[in-house]
Amino acid sequence: MILPIYAFGQSVLKKKAAAIDKDYPDLDILIENMWETMYNAKGVGLAAPQIGMSIRLFLIDTLQLNEEEEKNPTGFKKAFINPQIIEESGKPWEYEEGCLSIPDVRGDVSRPEQVTLQYQDENFKTYTETFNGIDARVIQHEYDHVEGVLFTEKLKPIKKRMVKRKLEYIKKGKVGVEYKMRFPRPK
Repeated sequence: MILPIYAFGQSVLKKKAAAIDKDYPDLDILIENMWETMYNAKGVGLAAPQIGMSIRLFLIDTLQLNEEEEKNPTGFKKAFINPQIIEESGKPWEYEEGCLSIPDVRGDVSRPEQVTLQYQDENFKTYTETFNGIDARVIQHEYDHVEGVLFTEKLKPIKKRMVKRKLEYIKKGKVGVEYKMRFPRPK
């Protein structure tokens, strides 16, 4: 089932998400719905807060990114449950990021080139893995979501000023998207 993506301005996007355990109700259905929602919106990652659930869960498929650029694609497709960044390392590099919760806004974000992450899979088996390059970047972006941080907070000051009006329009639902979104209720 395709779920609505919560838009910039929704309070759930600014909360630090809670850990879950193997008894979390209907987790397999939730993950399946999140994959369907992410692909429907043409995303490469989706965090649970983006569908209104303040839990430490995100999905990533960087295979589709790398398929466009190489004959022998690299990357991965997996769910990350209860992720914790162990270490970020390497030279910071800038890359233009966007977000399904913040349509029509893009900007350069500087992130370290490598991240070591401890997480659990859908069977709650624990892993510690190191990711590099674009894979690391997507993980860092989605990890920020479960920490209540949006990529727009990491933009340079001049870019923040430039996108301020667009962010206000998104809060008001004045944005055209081809996927279901849930906007904040006017006060």
